Amino acid sequence: MMKPGTKLKSSVCDTEVMVIRVGEGDIECGGAPMAEERPAERGTVDAAFAEGTKIGKRYVDEAGTIELLCVKAGTGSLALSGTALRAKDAKPLPSSD
Repeated sequence: MMKPGTKLKSSVCDTEVMVIRVGEGDIECGGAPMAEERPAERGTVDAAFAEGTKIGKRYVDEAGTIELLCVKAGTGSLALSGTALRAKDAKPLPSSD
């Protein structure tokens, strides 16, 4: 069972994420499931999930049920049970008049 603070590593690239908010489904990177330990042999990145990740960015699903913080960038992109996650937009600062 995953909980906030869990670190996950990609099995196909260098991407590492920290779970901020937990949701239902399997977290994937580059088209392959992520795990707490990196496997001895890496797979290949699925071309459909090869947009890459950026360090320091938060990734969320459309419903906002899961949130991941990228702690190490890689070539694979993140998904939740086959549905691509998007980078979370920064909240605009209030204007000062």
